[in-house]
Amino acid sequence: MSRPPAPAVIYRHTWFDTLAAWLLALCWILPLAYAVWTAFHPSAYATRLDLAAPWTLQNFRNAWEAAPFARYFLNTTLLVLMILAAQLVLSTLAAFAFARYEFRGKHIAFALVLVLVQLMIMPDILLVENYQTMARLGLVDTLLAIGLPYFASAFAIFLLRQTFLGIPKELDEAARVEGASTLQILWRVYVPLAKPVYTAFALVSVSFHWNNFLWPLIITNSVESRPLTVGLQVFSSVEQGVDWSTITAATLMTSAPLLVAFILFQRQFVQSFMRAGIK
Repeated sequence: MSRPPAPAVIYRHTWFDTLAAWLLALCWILPLAYAVWTAFHPSAYATRLDLAAPWTLQNFRNAWEAAPFARYFLNTTLLVLMILAAQLVLSTLAAFAFARYEFRGKHIAFALVLVLVQLMIMPDILLVENYQTMARLGLVDTLLAIGLPYFASAFAIFLLRQTFLGIPKELDEAARVEGASTLQILWRVYVPLAKPVYTAFALVSVSFHWNNFLWPLIITNSVESRPLTVGLQVFSSVEQGVDWSTITAATLMTSAPLLVAFILFQRQFVQSFMRAGIK
């Protein structure tokens, strides 16, 4: 006799799940709420909650005048766009080669060099070697020096390779019958079908490099190449004292573009991650 099918497992939300979700949301929102409160109130109310406290924008004016934020915003925007463009181009070509071409050592190169080496080695370990390389190239204190170590992204190559492997080869053959070249097939067949993956990776890349701090701090020396995160250190000067209202105002100005983008495009963000399969 055949065994009866196993009953479907139905997951029911419990009060514990709801409580855990609210606790996680509270832990996430509390630092942001404190930053908003402190930034819009005088320094005297930075450590105490008083609903009658006056609101002010002076903290933002002080932060804007204390550092060349316009230059920092320009540097950061150019930096993240440069890195993203290089990552998308190089990762697309590499992923297409790994997915559709056969060559000696293909699987070893992908498994060892790409996944095990680049994904498992923390970037902080290579700070000294990267600095020496940039010094030999004469690129110290430039935006190119900040972005160059990140141009090749193992994460992007892995995502795109998995996506390209799922595209039927019949589409390649149909395009070749129509006279399309390899680059035309890549641009007109593979890239459009991988748009959700490109969007999801772009969100990860932009948010990471917008907030990156350690490598830009080491490789830059002047305002002309300094990004926002490094520019914020001017507010931690012990000689001038620490004004938390000004610091939080500067922090909000730095993170505002990412927060606004997330609020405006929240639905597109979630859909892109779901379609790309990023958990």
